[in-house]
Amino acid sequence: MFTLKSSISTIALVVSAALSQSALAATTVIHAGELLVSAGKTPLKQQTLVITDGKITELKSGFVDVNRFENDTTFIDLSSSFVMAGLMDMHVHLQGELGPKNDSEMVNLSDADTLMKSAYFAHKTLMAGFTTVRDLGSSAEQIFALRDGVKRGWITGPTIIAAGSSVAVTGGHGDVDGMAPDLMELHTAKTVCDGPYDCRRATRHAIKFGADVIKITSTGGVLSDTDTGTGQQMADDELKEVVDTAHALGRKVASHAHAAAGINAALRAGVDSIEHGSYADKESIKLFKKGGAYLVPTLMAGDTVVNMAKNTDFMSPAIRAKAIRVGGDMIENFKRSYKAGVKIAYGTDSGVSKHGYNAREAQLMFEAGMSPQDILVSATINGADLIGKSKSLGTLEVGKVADIIAMHASPLNDINELLDVDFVMKGGKVVKQK
Repeated sequence: MFTLKSSISTIALVVSAALSQSALAATTVIHAGELLVSAGKTPLKQQTLVITDGKITELKSGFVDVNRFENDTTFIDLSSSFVMAGLMDMHVHLQGELGPKNDSEMVNLSDADTLMKSAYFAHKTLMAGFTTVRDLGSSAEQIFALRDGVKRGWITGPTIIAAGSSVAVTGGHGDVDGMAPDLMELHTAKTVCDGPYDCRRATRHAIKFGADVIKITSTGGVLSDTDTGTGQQMADDELKEVVDTAHALGRKVASHAHAAAGINAALRAGVDSIEHGSYADKESIKLFKKGGAYLVPTLMAGDTVVNMAKNTDFMSPAIRAKAIRVGGDMIENFKRSYKAGVKIAYGTDSGVSKHGYNAREAQLMFEAGMSPQDILVSATINGADLIGKSKSLGTLEVGKVADIIAMHASPLNDINELLDVDFVMKGGKVVKQK
């Protein structure tokens, strides 16, 4: 017969046992044939990585005898592989993909449907070797839920740094367009603003409801279904107010920007990154270097919209014209910025392009003259720096999170290797192994 006292004792024993089990370190040992500890440095041959409770705890030269570890240690043989830190994509939109059904999906899909689709795209991204992404523009409630679900281990996906809805001016890129007036009223985000003080409110609103980073749109955009061009749209005082407010609340600011005037205004306001940067000029380059902002080039977006504009018929005339002009110009402008020494962080704008093909950006960067070494730096070290995570991500040093990928051969010799990632570990947990 159970008494209250005996029941409490039994519960205590169960809890104690559970705590004891959780206290046991889960250890994984990896033998890496070639190991890139830090992009930009020379890879090391025949190395052993020891991972305990999701973090790198040892890095040893040679293939350490696995028998020296406890019996429950997991051994992973990557002795014939190139091993490096997980890749980072600093510009994605996980809630959709550009295509002819976008308008109908906005009407037909529920918020729950959108969240499920986002989880699917997040999984595809992780399987491609991208263990961290920055989502710069999605329905706030759903993307924050996805971010938190990954963080809590409820769902498998990359670490997500999320902006939620963009801070944008009325009628500008980032505001809703191309719909009937009543639908535009329904879908207009609370982060749409006019004037510096209203933009201060919008920035605070975004942060209050969960934004990790603030996304602004200082210029027009290619995919806005309006004939408003790609010039500067947010006024200088609006840009400055957003940046000052965001920084005061501990958030960085990413600015969508195509035309030089909008790029330069955003850089003068103190943004932390310029997305696209399609028409950066000499002044832009000076401002990039002076302020230390990153360029996130998103060459895939330009490549994608040019091909769609030429080979499909779902784009409106306004979008098609902008796609062909801007998309076609992005590569040459990227070349100038890279050669001038502007800091580059890897970003694809996936969602415009298809998710899971994020490594295609590396091919385009390479074709534009960027070295494989600099591409890997942009997709690891620079990405970690941009999101303020250099202490935990970006390299495979002791003490850092075990976000690890592997492929058959070195992308330093053939950048196309990034298109075929064979092994993905996220936070010490293997999520892909061919």
